[in-house]
Amino acid sequence: MKIRDRNITIGKFQTGENNCITDVQDVSVGHVTLDYPIGDEEKEYACTGVTAILPHSGNFFKEKVPAASYVINGFGKTTGLVQVNELGHLESPIMLTNTFSVPAVTEGTLKYMLEDNKDIGESTGTINIVVGECNDSYLNSIRQMQLKPAHALEAIEKASNDPALEGAIGAGKGMVCFGYKGGIGTSSRKVENGDVEYTIGTLVLSNFGKKEDFSYHFLKEDEGEINETSDGSIMIVVATDAPLSDRQLLRISKRCSVGLARTGSHYSHGSGDIVIAFSTLNKTLHNSEGTYEETIQLREDKSIMNDLFAAVAEATEEAILNSLSQAETTTGKHGRIVRSFPFKK
Repeated sequence: MKIRDRNITIGKFQTGENNCITDVQDVSVGHVTLDYPIGDEEKEYACTGVTAILPHSGNFFKEKVPAASYVINGFGKTTGLVQVNELGHLESPIMLTNTFSVPAVTEGTLKYMLEDNKDIGESTGTINIVVGECNDSYLNSIRQMQLKPAHALEAIEKASNDPALEGAIGAGKGMVCFGYKGGIGTSSRKVENGDVEYTIGTLVLSNFGKKEDFSYHFLKEDEGEINETSDGSIMIVVATDAPLSDRQLLRISKRCSVGLARTGSHYSHGSGDIVIAFSTLNKTLHNSEGTYEETIQLREDKSIMNDLFAAVAEATEEAILNSLSQAETTTGKHGRIVRSFPFKK
């Protein structure tokens, strides 16, 4: 269940219809999860997956969306963020997985995009694939590299506008958060600007923190069994239908660190804490004869920007709590068990 089903409310803004990143119109999410023993002795175990976030239902290469990324702490391994920040747009799905599967997921996503765009690498330029990761090696036999390019293709093809599944699923299957089972979490907020209403949503891959760091100790029934892991990481994806430029999306991304800190994170040395944000408005056509293009964006000296800053901080905080609330006890390699968070009843 989501954190609100436990009578815990985060922040002041109203959530979207499903309190999910897919509340942003045309955004979709798909997962592929691997959960099986490797070999006869069952010491090795595939406890991992891949998650795809699609920015719209069209051709991502031909219709690019404004985007930005922000590195809170850079102990992470990603692809594509250099070009996102240089050119200010996204032209592929955003893919999440484990650290050692970034190459395979990049290859699978590239194959998907090449199939959909026969001109890439021929009559036009190359394409920038965006993949983020967290280290799931406590539960997953990460050295076995069980995820293949086909799994990335499958996650993209499974993507849906329905409420995204959360917890120990997709890229979140093997993740650990504050010593308990973490993984995928999502949340959304509505922000009003006169007669216009915008939605901003977040999806996180939570894999960070130790038990003593967690800010919400009053939520626990008891301490339970804690499994200590490394510093860990978090990937945060932000989607909105507000008309924002890539520079404004960078400002939005920075405010995710507020929500992350509220849960107890201090962005430890070995943590890869990375935000990727995009707007579904102001699409840029890959092919255009025009020298100029016109876009509409919000003025930054109006209250709507402060509301978006506050809303994305709330949605990030709640998405992390939802990743804990939705994740179930999981068994992985060497018989290791990471238990679900013991919320008070």
